[in-house]
Amino acid sequence: GKWHMGVNCKSHRDHCHHPLNHGFDYFYGMPFTLLNECQGTNDPELAKSLQDTYWLYTQMIILAVLTLLIGKLANLFSVKWKIIICLAICGLLYFISWYSSYGFTKYWNCILMRNHDITEQPMNLEKTTSNMLKEAVSFIERNKHRPFLLFVSLLHVHTPLVTTEKFRGRSRHGLYGDNVEEMDWMVGRLLDVIDKEGLKNTTFIYFASDHGGFLEAHRGNAQLGGWNGIYKGGKGMGGWEGGIRVPGIVRWPGVLPAGRVINELTSLMDIFPTVVHLAGGAVPQDRVIDGRTLLPLLRGTVQHSEHEFMFHYCGVFLHAVRWHQKDSGTTWKAHYATPVFQPEASGACFGRGICPCFGDGVTHHDPPLLFDLSQDPSEADPLSADTEPLFDTVTKRIGKAVEEHRKTLTPVPQQLSPYNNIWKPWLQPCCGTFPFCWCDEENNKA
Repeated sequence: GKWHMGVNCKSHRDHCHHPLNHGFDYFYGMPFTLLNECQGTNDPELAKSLQDTYWLYTQMIILAVLTLLIGKLANLFSVKWKIIICLAICGLLYFISWYSSYGFTKYWNCILMRNHDITEQPMNLEKTTSNMLKEAVSFIERNKHRPFLLFVSLLHVHTPLVTTEKFRGRSRHGLYGDNVEEMDWMVGRLLDVIDKEGLKNTTFIYFASDHGGFLEAHRGNAQLGGWNGIYKGGKGMGGWEGGIRVPGIVRWPGVLPAGRVINELTSLMDIFPTVVHLAGGAVPQDRVIDGRTLLPLLRGTVQHSEHEFMFHYCGVFLHAVRWHQKDSGTTWKAHYATPVFQPEASGACFGRGICPCFGDGVTHHDPPLLFDLSQDPSEADPLSADTEPLFDTVTKRIGKAVEEHRKTLTPVPQQLSPYNNIWKPWLQPCCGTFPFCWCDEENNKA
C-alpha cells in the first residue's frame, strides 16, 4: 500500500528510503503519498496556495515582457533586445522550475512499484484497489506455512476518495461513507483469507488509523475527510484529540478474548515493540524506544499501560503533553501551542487548507492550556489555578517530564527543510527515459 517515505537519496536508482532497504522482503504499492493530482481533478492539493503565488508571479513576468515588447515595437520607449530576451528566458526558467514540481505530479509521483520496479506510471486509481487486495491475498497464500508480517496501508480513506463503481452511492454519508464501506469490505476479504487458510487462531491482527479526520478537505458542502465526533480538531494538528485519537482494534482468537474494551493509553509506536516481542526478538538497547509492547495489556497480565506521558508533536514542534496519572486514573493534557482556527470558531484551518505547526498560525500558551480528559474529552473547558486546585502541581509535573524527554532527543538533519522538499530531477523515479515516464506493466502482464 502507501509507503509515503520516499525512494531515493542521491540518484534515481539508489532506493535508500525504499521498504526493501528498511527490513521488508517484498513491496507493492505507492512510494509517495496519495494526492488529488493523482486522480487528475481540477482541485490541486499539493501546495495549493504556493502554486497560486507562483502562477501570479509568472503572469507578472509575462506581462512585463509583453509590455517591453510592445513598447519596443511601437517605439514608445527605448529598450535593448538583450534585456527583453533575458527577461523572457528568466521567466521561462522560473515557470519551468516550479511547474515541474507541481504540474507533472500525476505522471512523476503517482506511481506503483513492485519491489524495485515501477509497474505503473502514472497509476490507474480505478484498478489500484483490486490490485492491492490481490497482492495482499497472494502474499498470505505464499507464506501461510511460515511466520510472516504483512503491513497493509490502504489508500482508503484518504483524499481523493478512490471508490470503485460497486461501492459508489452505498452509504448515506456520501463519497466518504462509500470509501469507508469499501475499506471495510477489503479488510473483511483479508480476514476471510486468514480464516480460510486456517491461520485464524495463530495470527495477531491490528487495525488502526494513522490520524483523525481531515476537516479541511471538503468540496462545497460535502465533507471529504471524515468526522471526529465529540473530539476537537483533526489531521495535521499536533495536540487536539480529533487529530490523534483513532480506532485500535485487535483480533487474535486463539489468545485474546473477544469483546473486551481497554481504556488505556496506547500508541501506534507500540506496534514496533509488540511485533518484535511476538517474533521472539529484543528491541534495540542503544537508543530510547518510545513504544511499549501491547501484549501484557492485551492479555490482562497488567491493568495499566506502561505509558505515563505521551508527547504530541506537530512536525518538530512539541504542541501538547498527555499525563496518565496512574494513582488517580486521571488523564491530563497540557497544550503549549495550538493552531489558530480560521474562521475562529470553526475548529479547523479552512483559510490555510491545513493547520501550520509554527509561526503566526500558532498560539503559544504560558502557562499551558490544561484539560482533564477524564471529565472533558472534548477539550471544551480549559482549567485554571482558580478552577482546579491541582493546576500548578500538574503543570509543574508535566513541565518536568518535558525536560526529561528533551534530554533523550538526538538532533538529526531536518528532513522537512525547503531543500529536501523541492523537486530534484536526478532523484525522479522513472520507468522510461526521463522526462518521458510512462508505463503500464500491470496491464501488459495481464
